[in-house]
Amino acid sequence: MIASSPLQTPTAVPVATPDALRAQLRRRGQLKGRQPDDASRAEVRALIGTGPHRRDQLIEHLHALNDAHRGLWERHLVALAAEIRLSMAEVFEVASFYHHFEVLREGDTPAALTVRVCDGLSCAMAGAQALLAKLPAILGPDVRVIPAPCVGRCEQAPVAVVGQSPVLLADVASVQNACASGVTTHPAARDDGAFDPAAVAPCVITAGLQDVAPAYVGYAAYRTQGGYALATAVQADARITETVLKAMEDSGLRGLGGAGFPAGRKWRIVREQPAPRLMAVNIDEGEPGTFKDRTYLERDPHRFLEGLLVAAQVVGIEAVYIYLRDEYHGARAILSAELERLQAEPPFPLPRIELRRGAGAYICGEESAMIESIEGKRGEPRLRPPYIAQVGLFGRPTLEHNFETLYWVRDIVQRGPAWFSGFGRNGRTGLRSFSVSGRVQQPGVKLAPAGITLRELVDDYCGGMVEGHTLYAYLPGGASGGILPASLADAPLDFDTLQPHGSFIGSAAVVVLSEADSARDAALNAMRFFAHESCGQCTPCRVGTEKAAAMMAQPGDWDAVTLEDLAVVMTDASICGLGQAAPNPIRCVLKYFPHEVHASGAGAST
Repeated sequence: MIASSPLQTPTAVPVATPDALRAQLRRRGQLKGRQPDDASRAEVRALIGTGPHRRDQLIEHLHALNDAHRGLWERHLVALAAEIRLSMAEVFEVASFYHHFEVLREGDTPAALTVRVCDGLSCAMAGAQALLAKLPAILGPDVRVIPAPCVGRCEQAPVAVVGQSPVLLADVASVQNACASGVTTHPAARDDGAFDPAAVAPCVITAGLQDVAPAYVGYAAYRTQGGYALATAVQADARITETVLKAMEDSGLRGLGGAGFPAGRKWRIVREQPAPRLMAVNIDEGEPGTFKDRTYLERDPHRFLEGLLVAAQVVGIEAVYIYLRDEYHGARAILSAELERLQAEPPFPLPRIELRRGAGAYICGEESAMIESIEGKRGEPRLRPPYIAQVGLFGRPTLEHNFETLYWVRDIVQRGPAWFSGFGRNGRTGLRSFSVSGRVQQPGVKLAPAGITLRELVDDYCGGMVEGHTLYAYLPGGASGGILPASLADAPLDFDTLQPHGSFIGSAAVVVLSEADSARDAALNAMRFFAHESCGQCTPCRVGTEKAAAMMAQPGDWDAVTLEDLAVVMTDASICGLGQAAPNPIRCVLKYFPHEVHASGAGAST
């Protein structure tokens, strides 16, 4: 037997000291890349709090930094990434996507004040380019003057925005005075207004120049006038749900953001999806020529909120997200204040309601891009299917609606569906809110019967054409809806009536042109807008809009063959409606206004 030596206890060799282990854990808990400095982190926390922070609040936090520091400094973005626990790349790609964020690097000098001059079609017709040419030299180097896509005040063209304060019917003197005054915030509105368009429909809502901050119906006044009685009844008695659904379906109300999907049917579809269900409200209203949602919101916010709550109760919504375009600073102040009043004294238990602020991206008017933005991401449209009614916000079934669609819910249910469907002309039914701008005596929002013609709309609701001007052309649905000639001024304006002419009504943004204007120039204005607002996700839209705009800007005849090739590719291969609708102005000009783009003028068709 071989004797064995006794086992020896091994000596413990320390891998690291406790302090070293703790430091290693801290390093693992940090994001890779550039680390935030203490001062920047403190400045960020002073604005957004100490957290924890939700990923979907990223854009709200970027707004807080942008407002406070006149831009987004890189050091603040690094600190914000650390606070939300995102990579710097994720934060930067969102910050750089939206037009109203300006990323600043060390050594940059932010402008003391920014003046945006709208260069949308209505403002361009009213002299915006002359303003943009003159203002930089007059206002000096400390003021940044930049062109801006449509700011949603087309009836008050041209419009400049000094900081966040709109200057209506702007000229050099009024903008100069606004800058000198130092007032850069939107004026506050009173809450003692009176407004009930349903009681007098059809009617002129606004005509010509309006107060920049009109009085609105506040919470107390709205409740006194019977407000929230319908929503309270639906909350108290589930049996009313079917009555409300049937009223919505019988009224024929279709989505008034432009898509025109039947509202009642949408409620049923989402209601059948598994809970929890969410709701997204689209008040981005970025289509050039459109300002109806702002007009109603600035005067009657609670009628919209009651419609929202009725829809939420009928469909079984857990939380609501309201997406409001950044340009509507006055409307945001009203909606924020009135939501606080509603939540402080609710007529019944409310779902969670969050107001989200856009950041200057037309593409976020597309429903899936809006959802991406609400989630704190770049506003890039999603591929479908799945549709957002099935997989929407945060992966949940989502009811998406435009502001105005919800605005009419209370009146349709209380007055009866026949009240709404009883309006109409030329074989059409319902009411439409037309945003009318351009060469008319009284531009503004007109609540008119669906199916009204352009000629009737101008003569009966707008006081006719501006003196000395005759009707030449019109855009029935903003930049996307195409351009039609005066010879089609008697076509009914409604869903499905304009497609045979290569156009559509969309959000009913009507821009009226006279013989003093050019359809060619209007189409170029629209295409430059599309090129500027393309999200860049798909090549046909990103490259097609830029190439088309460059070709359309060349003097002389248009290359119709190449433009049509671009139009086909954009229409067939773009992911969303921006690229699919961008060719409409090209095709309309080639079809109806060949004399403007071909020396021979051959091929005209009406």
